[in-house]
Amino acid sequence: MQAGIIASIHRFPVKSMMGEELNAAHVTVQGLRGDRAYALADRETGKVASAKNPAKWPSLFQFRATFTEPVAGGEGMPPVRITLPDGEMVTSEDADAEARLSASLGRAVRLLKSAPKASVLEEYWPDMEELQRRDVVTDEALPSETFFDLGTIHLLTTATLGSLQALYPQGRFEPRRFRPNFVIDTGSGAGGFPENDWHERILAVGDRVRMKVTGPCGRCVMTTLPQGDLPKDTAILKTAAKHNEARVGIYAEVLDAGPVRRGDAVRVT
Repeated sequence: MQAGIIASIHRFPVKSMMGEELNAAHVTVQGLRGDRAYALADRETGKVASAKNPAKWPSLFQFRATFTEPVAGGEGMPPVRITLPDGEMVTSEDADAEARLSASLGRAVRLLKSAPKASVLEEYWPDMEELQRRDVVTDEALPSETFFDLGTIHLLTTATLGSLQALYPQGRFEPRRFRPNFVIDTGSGAGGFPENDWHERILAVGDRVRMKVTGPCGRCVMTTLPQGDLPKDTAILKTAAKHNEARVGIYAEVLDAGPVRRGDAVRVT
């Protein structure tokens, strides 16, 4: 069954910072090549910095990260260029990179260029009656040797975004609020939340890539935060929680690697 086409491709070189929109990318068994390749860590606690705890990291979404050169295959990643909230830039190779990032964030950090075997981030759960946990901060373990929260690939359909928009017309349900790797255009007639029916099914993208859907993407406080011209909006998360158990999009694991381009067909088997 054809589900749609790839409408956009997104990569986030540094965890919890704004990233890059691409016309094409290479998918590996570890995820989109270059995605969440770097992260910041709190020097005091060692925990990975994440916008999931906005009280501690209120400005992370004001930083933007891009690679300084194309991401090729093989070992290692190219340097990353980070644009600070004041418009200044720093690269991961600069001798004073950590000092400048720490000064901008108001908290001492390290710039991690590879993921350790075990790492933890802090997640704040808003005080919303629709959520199981309310007004608490929890420690969440990341998968070993990655900076992913859970799945290596995150996909989201235009049908889901459109359904949420219809339920809350005042909100702005734009892909950047949800940070997917791939947005699938399901066509103007599609509605509902089609990803809900794809659990454990295989997605074939383009000519070579195959992924297995591993589960829904449960949303968090990050979807409510301001970024760029998007305002803070707690009703974004409330709408998803009320109408789809706070699920927006899906996670998948890669079975067969290969290139993916904007416009590639997506089939569900």
